[in-house]
Amino acid sequence: MDPRWHQALYRTEGINSEGLEGHAYVPDGLNVKTSSPLNNHPGTNPEQLLSLSLSTCLEATLEAIERERQLSHTSEVRVQVAFIGARAHYEFLVNAQIKVAGVDFETAKSMTAEAERRCCVSQLLAGSKNYTVETVKEFSQSK
Repeated sequence: MDPRWHQALYRTEGINSEGLEGHAYVPDGLNVKTSSPLNNHPGTNPEQLLSLSLSTCLEATLEAIERERQLSHTSEVRVQVAFIGARAHYEFLVNAQIKVAGVDFETAKSMTAEAERRCCVSQLLAGSKNYTVETVKEFSQSK
């Protein structure tokens, strides 16, 4: 095991023993009904969980950057996730759109690049041809 595990600031565990149509949970915490995005069964799917994880991480990072720069909090992050492929080779396409209303567009682009480098979830996705981050003046509709 990587020795950095012993110096973790926080650790958690997610458990799923039922598959896509079931439940996933964090011991003594969150319990989520899960379902495939390809049916109309109630539940949250992996695409939604990924979009929430990335948008929360990027937004929290942007909030820290705004605070460090003594700016008002005006950033917003929207993450779109698409499920593509065919049997035995499925993939996610992930696109994060970042809007920082309180600054000029060049500053917003700089803040986006910094957030992309600092956000832990973004670091996990970095280098994937399926992951993009863009600074926007206005949010576009789902791709």
